[in-house]
Amino acid sequence: MVRVEVESRVHTVIFDRPESKNAFTAEAARELIDALETATAEDARALVITGDGDAFCAGGDIMAMAERDERPTEAYDRVQSTLNTVIETILTAPYPVIAKINGDAVGAGTNIAAACDFAYAATSARFGEVFANVGLIPDSGGTFLLPALVGLRTAKELTMTGRLFDAEEAAEMDLINRVIPENELEESVDDLLSTLASKPTETLGLTKRGIHENIGRPFREALDREARLQTLAYGSEAHEIGVNAFLNDERPEFR
Repeated sequence: MVRVEVESRVHTVIFDRPESKNAFTAEAARELIDALETATAEDARALVITGDGDAFCAGGDIMAMAERDERPTEAYDRVQSTLNTVIETILTAPYPVIAKINGDAVGAGTNIAAACDFAYAATSARFGEVFANVGLIPDSGGTFLLPALVGLRTAKELTMTGRLFDAEEAAEMDLINRVIPENELEESVDDLLSTLASKPTETLGLTKRGIHENIGRPFREALDREARLQTLAYGSEAHEIGVNAFLNDERPEFR
């Protein structure tokens, strides 16, 4: 369902069902969770999610839905242990997660991209919150992530119409960072990875944690949480390296 490649502490997770446009299944979700957790255990500098073939992820596997026969409690447990856990693991990963969107990212594919810290999409990519088209509500974090990224009214419009939209529109609404020609996507993501590799991963993880944990908090609680995380940063080796490099007019070399 997914395969993993590791180079220079960058883990690349590839959806590996090109014959089905990398349709997302419970098994693929569990394998993605395992890959994210393995990257954490192996002290990854970053993790890239992409797809094999001409699609990133075409959303949930409709054939699997048609064959599914489960009670409501079983459906709840499945969603919690797969779709919800995928998104939570991406959001809490202590390293940057990059979506390299090589083609269509629809349904769960759209929301997995939304959960990533960076999303670079090929010009040909299309997106869509198509859940209503099969009588479902947005999952994979869609009801939480989409309004935060694109705004409340746009989120309602996308989810209730289920329309497809292209990468340019996705960038205009801040769903993704950049639209890139197909033949430049690999190089652009590599450039981003090089930039991130020059920064202290621990600090990036704390920054990500602060942003995500403060979404929706009252401002006094948010400032307190920020102060607690900054206290951790003050005591880090990265802070010591950065300060010493600045004082010696040198470029910091973070471990």
